[in-house]
Amino acid sequence: MNIPQELKYTKDHEWIKVDGNVALIGITDFAQKELGDIVYVEIETEGEELAEGDVFGTVEAVKTVSDLLMPIAGKIIEFNSELESEPETVNSDPYGKGWMIKVEFTDSSLWDSLLSSDDYSKLISE
Repeated sequence: MNIPQELKYTKDHEWIKVDGNVALIGITDFAQKELGDIVYVEIETEGEELAEGDVFGTVEAVKTVSDLLMPIAGKIIEFNSELESEPETVNSDPYGKGWMIKVEFTDSSLWDSLLSSDDYSKLISE
């Protein structure tokens, strides 16, 4: 299981990479394996300000549809539009080309409530 040390994680299986006041967000390797082959990613919240825990989109796999939850409050400033034509990228490269959204945030204290790679590893092994 791939769990990069430099990222933060949520109990809902999203990863977060912060650069200044912008966070890159996607789903974890564990999540994409649990979902199976991803066939569609829908994000219709670009440009919207959302609270932590709000649904920012959905991911559809062969057998299920799952909501994607905001790990931090902020404004969605970009959707990875390549996922519209190549949603399977989330399966093949969840921490790279399979990223989903970029979020501009103002409250950096939310960063402290996220899980470290070690904490996330413990969560998924329970």
